[in-house]
Amino acid sequence: MSHRYSVILSNVGSCSDRYVTGGYAEPFSIAELFGRVAQIPQVTGVELVGTWHVTDKNVKELKGHLEEHGLKLVSIIPDHFGQMKWKYGSFAAKDPAIRNEAVAHTKEMIDAAIELGGDLISLWPGQDGYDYLFQADYMQERDWFAEGLREVCRYRPDVRISLEYKPKEPRTHSYLSTAAMSVLMAQETGTDNIGVTIDFGHALNAYETPAESVALLKRYGNRLFHVHMNDNFRHWDDDMIVGSVHTIETLEFFYWLKRTGYNGWLSIDQYPYREDGLAAVREGVNAMETFAALVDSMDQAEVEALIRNGRSPEITAYLRRMLLSVPNAAR
Repeated sequence: MSHRYSVILSNVGSCSDRYVTGGYAEPFSIAELFGRVAQIPQVTGVELVGTWHVTDKNVKELKGHLEEHGLKLVSIIPDHFGQMKWKYGSFAAKDPAIRNEAVAHTKEMIDAAIELGGDLISLWPGQDGYDYLFQADYMQERDWFAEGLREVCRYRPDVRISLEYKPKEPRTHSYLSTAAMSVLMAQETGTDNIGVTIDFGHALNAYETPAESVALLKRYGNRLFHVHMNDNFRHWDDDMIVGSVHTIETLEFFYWLKRTGYNGWLSIDQYPYREDGLAAVREGVNAMETFAALVDSMDQAEVEALIRNGRSPEITAYLRRMLLSVPNAAR
């Protein structure tokens, strides 16, 4: 099965953290970032982040970069997380003025996406949640959340809105914490153009089996709109190179993408703090291609029989032979 690969633009640049806030390498201009993405031949699309990359003054410039390098805009991620004004939330903030700003910013990004030839907004409302007990009105704030989403979905029904979930960070508890929570929010919104982004690492953080999350979203309304690929050690959103830790989970994830007929983009969402961003993203894309090829090489009937019978020694033997084949080793 062939996939379309993209990358969040800043992933090929310089990354900072709370210890080295200036970054671990010299910064790149937006033009330089586009040029670096263009060095990865399998990548044909990019994602942009609102206020990081997109302003009301540079849309024409961005369009020029896309056209120059033959890249498609895959999505815009509105900035509901990276400014002080969002510290108590965006769509679910207690302050109605902040909630209105969250909606207005999303509409601005929808307009920009349309002008740039895109049709997807991937929302990560990372500040919507709570830190302490007795701090949140769990019912009212979800109502506000749904109201805001309903308004942006109805603004342009031809643009898809995709909800990216994560159990924590920057808040200790996020309202969009799991795939199931995201499906419930999408259903409550009540429009057809809302779905879910699975970030592979966020699913690991939520102690989900990412492949099961694919199946869940297929079962409840075909809601998988977008995918972000990376890896981590489950405890934190490390945003490591695809398949570098959870190899078998990544393989099963690609198997279920194929089985459920997912035809959207696979986008790199890695933050290579100390590695060269271009090299790390290139390896992430190469890994995705390899996992897709491995899935295509599987005998579909054999895999379905293994799943149907559910005998773990047979399953692990199959995976060992496929992934750890060594001459003269035990069969």
